[in-house]
Amino acid sequence: MSMIVVTGATGTVGSKIVTGLRERGESVRALLRNPAEAPAEWDGGVEKAAADFSDPASLDAALAGADVVYLLVAVHPDMADHERNVIDAAVRTGRRPRVVLHAAAGVEQRPAGVRFVASHVAGLDHLRASGLPWTVIAPNGFYQNFLGMAQSVRAGRLAVPGGEGAVSYVDARDVAAAAVEVLATEGHEGAVHTLTGPAALTHDALAEQLGAVAGRTVHYTAVAPDAALAGMLDAGWDPWRAEGMVELYGLYAAGHASAVSPDVEKLTGRAARSFAEFAAEHAGAFAD
Repeated sequence: MSMIVVTGATGTVGSKIVTGLRERGESVRALLRNPAEAPAEWDGGVEKAAADFSDPASLDAALAGADVVYLLVAVHPDMADHERNVIDAAVRTGRRPRVVLHAAAGVEQRPAGVRFVASHVAGLDHLRASGLPWTVIAPNGFYQNFLGMAQSVRAGRLAVPGGEGAVSYVDARDVAAAAVEVLATEGHEGAVHTLTGPAALTHDALAEQLGAVAGRTVHYTAVAPDAALAGMLDAGWDPWRAEGMVELYGLYAAGHASAVSPDVEKLTGRAARSFAEFAAEHAGAFAD
């Protein structure tokens, strides 16, 4: 049986990937900074390995014996280096494990001025040059991000610097299910799977759908980028991350995140969840 190593294993997507792989009976090693923080829902068959993306020796130990590696790093100023460090450790195993890079929708188009995507572009370039077999999972923004805006929605507001552009947001659970399929099966080498929801929606439309489950009118305000940045900084955001979020919303506002891909259904055998489904499922978070 293949050993599948999952980095970023405690995050929104990574934790679901670990669970999904175990449900299929796969051998899974989860990389964590602190193994004591493993999610409670993981079963005893998950091997937990302590590793730090900035510590090559820890990565060498954690990737030993790996057949497949899911490479998912957190948003961080050093995220491009972190991806390169995992790829280099995979090379040093001498086993030529297949690396599945968790990037972002649009990575192939190499948009200028969006640091998060640029980091993934650098990681993909390094992966292609490594000689390892590779696959890319490239999701759009997650529906789950709207849960962080629930307090504002309950007050009847959705305020982000998204302009009038439509975005094909996707459910993180669909991303995890697609990733599990790619990790557990063959035939994906050299593929870039772009993962989106079933439709591209403007933030006006998203506000309307949130209002439908919240039981009130939710007004969308297209915040100016400078004002959005100031608000994030006032809220205590790290400047690098805050600036990156404004850049990403600029991509959304320009309409460059509106393409709809069939890859979720192709990989999982079922249609991607709609935003309306997600909102209804989480109505309790958006309503008083």
